[in-house]
Amino acid sequence: MLLMALTFNLNVALAAKDKPKTELTAEQRVELSRIMSRVEEIKAMDKSNLSREERKELRKELKEMKKKARAMGGGVYLSVGAIIIIILLLILIL
Repeated sequence: MLLMALTFNLNVALAAKDKPKTELTAEQRVELSRIMSRVEEIKAMDKSNLSREERKELRKELKEMKKKARAMGGGVYLSVGAIIIIILLLILIL
């Protein structure tokens, strides 16, 4: 059963590499370029003069931008553990 789980897991990983990329719309490209420029601006910033609250705000802003950028990329992400559990459930059911 372990051998089958590892075999199926390997096939899923190989299939994920061949997945075609989705094309972004013009609006999404503009938004993505705005996010990238803001990230570069934050990286270039001198953070030593910022207060604790300001640094916390920057981290929060970066996390939100990261979520937006990932959402634009699309796709569904499954962890390896979730894939193994799904496969084991399918084997037990069938």
